[in-house]
Amino acid sequence: MNRPLGRFLAAAAYSRGLAPNQITGISACFTFTGIGVLAAVNPTPLSSLSVALLLMVGYALDSADGQVARLGGTGSPAGEWLDHTVDAVKEASIHLAVLVCWWRFYDLDVRWLLVPLIYQVVETVHFSSMLLMDHLRRGQRQDHRGFIAGEGTSSPLYSLAVVPTDFGLLCLIFALLSVPAVFVPMYTLLMLANAGFIVLALRKWYREVSSWS
Repeated sequence: MNRPLGRFLAAAAYSRGLAPNQITGISACFTFTGIGVLAAVNPTPLSSLSVALLLMVGYALDSADGQVARLGGTGSPAGEWLDHTVDAVKEASIHLAVLVCWWRFYDLDVRWLLVPLIYQVVETVHFSSMLLMDHLRRGQRQDHRGFIAGEGTSSPLYSLAVVPTDFGLLCLIFALLSVPAVFVPMYTLLMLANAGFIVLALRKWYREVSSWS
């Protein structure tokens, strides 16, 4: 979801001479402002929309920095490290912010607080395992396009199936934060979908790395 939006922002940033690391910094400002509002402000229609927009702009800029780096040939290990570190902080904090929001502002049974905690675990495992798989794949033989066998393509059905794992979808549902009766079940369904995905993905990734030995 972030890449089409990121293209417009990347073009605008490149035309203004912004460096990829500067874009990463701007992305972090939007993202962490949104997370701060999520945790600190009693949800209203306006604040909920603000959270969604701040997170979505931050997510689009997160794609734009890499696109600018590739466009200008300015990619570097330091830039990749910075980008992934910002992503790691985002993944480590957003569901904790949801937990704080629910605890402070929602009239929920305390057991519901397990939902963002479980989501936090799922996202942490997904993010770290995905990065490790990317690192391990780089050590395998690549074809002329830079892909290893079976990488770089996906079916429309697969693309549809992984929509719940797109951070952009999570960003969008924060627009409903001020309506707990709607937001809580939607957020819970997303958590369950992501948990199901990571269970299947971990099995697939383990079989893949096992085939390399």
